[in-house]
Amino acid sequence: MEAQLDPMKDDLPLMANTSSMLVKHYVLDLDVDFKSKVIEGVIVLFLETGSQYRKTSSTGKEGCQSQFDETCKMRVSEPCHLPAANVSAGSSGKEDKDFAACGKGDEDASDKSGNHSNKEQASGISSSKDCCDIENHGNKDFLLVLDCCDLAVLKVEEVDVAAMSGIEKFTRFAKLTDVSKELENLRNQIVHELVTLPADRWKEQLSYFSCYSQAPGCGELLFTTRTWSLEIRKPGIQTPADFPHAIRIWYKTKPEGRSITWATDQGGRPCVYTMGSPINNRALFPCQEPPVALSTWQASVRTAADFVVLMSGENSAEPVQLQEGILSWYYYVTMPMPASTFTIAVGCWQEVKQQCIPAPVQANTEFSLPPLQGDFRWHEEICVHMEYPCRFQNPAARLQVVIPYRVFAPSCLMEQCKECLLQLIPQCLSAAYTTLGTHPFSRLDVLIVPSNFSSLGMASPHIIFLSQSVLPGGTHLCGTRLCHEIAHAWFGLAIGARDWTEEWISEGFATFLEDIFWARAQQLSHDEVKGQQELKALLRWQRLRDEVQNSEEELQVLRPKKESTGELSESGACVVKHGLKAEKSFMQVHYLKGYFLLRYLARTVGEDSYLVCLRKFVHKFHGQLVLSQ
Repeated sequence: MEAQLDPMKDDLPLMANTSSMLVKHYVLDLDVDFKSKVIEGVIVLFLETGSQYRKTSSTGKEGCQSQFDETCKMRVSEPCHLPAANVSAGSSGKEDKDFAACGKGDEDASDKSGNHSNKEQASGISSSKDCCDIENHGNKDFLLVLDCCDLAVLKVEEVDVAAMSGIEKFTRFAKLTDVSKELENLRNQIVHELVTLPADRWKEQLSYFSCYSQAPGCGELLFTTRTWSLEIRKPGIQTPADFPHAIRIWYKTKPEGRSITWATDQGGRPCVYTMGSPINNRALFPCQEPPVALSTWQASVRTAADFVVLMSGENSAEPVQLQEGILSWYYYVTMPMPASTFTIAVGCWQEVKQQCIPAPVQANTEFSLPPLQGDFRWHEEICVHMEYPCRFQNPAARLQVVIPYRVFAPSCLMEQCKECLLQLIPQCLSAAYTTLGTHPFSRLDVLIVPSNFSSLGMASPHIIFLSQSVLPGGTHLCGTRLCHEIAHAWFGLAIGARDWTEEWISEGFATFLEDIFWARAQQLSHDEVKGQQELKALLRWQRLRDEVQNSEEELQVLRPKKESTGELSESGACVVKHGLKAEKSFMQVHYLKGYFLLRYLARTVGEDSYLVCLRKFVHKFHGQLVLSQ
């Protein structure tokens, strides 16, 4: 597949063979080193076989599930007793601390609130000539292909999840006629049972992921790094069903890696953050980039005690001191999301706090939409996404007008944030709630990022990056940008585009909704709202006209792949058309064309009716990927 893609072209290749195997959960264990500008550590991938390759287990799911339930009940509150690590000299040297007793996974979960060649580093690595048959025609070994670039991959191994204590209940029913084959099947069956645990047992599931990620290795896997991918194989394994379903990868980022930016903040202190790179997160960790590869994750990040780690996570992490001068931060996500939405920012940020406790913000009933008929019962019936602990099914979450929020900034910008930003967040969150209903995410961090940030804002699950440029512009600039990024919680994150070339689904909706949210946050009169929106429409029309006259026509199309939009290759790999085109990062044509399309629809049927329609759309399609149709 990769040989057919020219990395020098403008299209971004998504190489992962998601039709064969899907990553269901990532466990990251990382160290951030500002001296070398490297993030180093281990990632464990828990995988499931793609639907067309799935085969029935010899033990049968039902028989194993009851045993797994019993095991969970017995072991969820106990620490995992793990064998000593067996680490080769080729590893990063970090995993001694990885193989500690892990009773804390469940404790943490209960928080309420490249171009690199590895031939120099690993011997016996097969070349692409030996194992490049991604589709597995003939008798060649199956290849797991991950999206990866600008990473130094040090070692890949299979994880022996069957070696953990408490797994005996599985093995006593197994007929080990062919011991090695049965053990392989047993390991994969354990992973399958783990990733398919019901949503109401998410705390147990996170605890098990944490424990099993620290299990010993049971054999190194062969791997090859290419310009855009990491290819992994196990000799003699020819099908995805037989391929290891839990693998561990030791790796390092590179200072020049394009997924993260090493910078200094406005006070001259070092920091690093994901800045929304065109190549997404493949230079931060090996992953599956196609949007269809929805996964959950948990991450432990260690860094010097001066630094604060912020991340896309459902919990507000509290640091744990591991040794003098070193803190560890732990975050997790239980809603399956594309790997591209994983976000991290490490710096000497300080939390901006209110001097007095603000009065609780109530939803403005003047602008609230009428409740949906049979609201609570209807919610439960229409959640058709894959199973996860969904806030749309949580009665308390459905009534939460303002979710918990925090603001972080360099010390030199704290006063500006207090004066402008802090008071706006609850108003904007409340306005969003009155428009679209339930907040898809349980909390929000807002970070003022360094001055080298090339945009005004960027939204990720549970965290928003804002440029310092919005602070001197007064409440209007800060408020409109904040509303735009908050809108992405619904359009762009909770509802994503199945094909990234249809970015208007995210940006067009966010641009349209920022006006609605901001007008309601200001509590403007009808005439004031109309005047403000007409003025914005005029300014946007002028901007769109200028872009259309001065940019390539091919870059102005909302669906550049036309009838093939959303189509994947047999392996699941695809390309993002014009994904690497430098000019695209400066263009707003998809924002503006999408905005004017939605504005036209709203004016045609009436804004109130259209917003009721959008609210129903959110309730029906949250947790899913959509196309323009």
